[in-house]
Amino acid sequence: MTDKLTRRDLMKPVHLLGWSFVAALFAGFVTAMSMGAFADGGSETVGSAWRLAAIVAGIVFIVCVLSLALLLLVVDPKEVAKSHDRGVLQSYDDGEAGGEGAASGDEAADDPQGRAGH
Repeated sequence: MTDKLTRRDLMKPVHLLGWSFVAALFAGFVTAMSMGAFADGGSETVGSAWRLAAIVAGIVFIVCVLSLALLLLVVDPKEVAKSHDRGVLQSYDDGEAGGEGAASGDEAADDPQGRAGH
């Protein structure tokens, strides 16, 4: 087998569905608790609490599945295995202190694409 990561390796359906199911259970349990499903409020109150808890759990499950799937589409599998020697959001120009043609600190801060002085 190869050591290359593929998008399918990153987005395993069992993990995606598992995390979404756990989030849906949590949201459904919190909704049921807050609506009084375990209180002595009568069968109508308990029934409506569980019905609403099931609806909230279903919505949270769908939202989590879609959100996690869309977030995993952003990840490039080649970038996962690559080691980073600096912060992920740090630009490559930050490490260069000065030199010929280097912009002053104020100009570099105002020009995010590094075209100051051109």
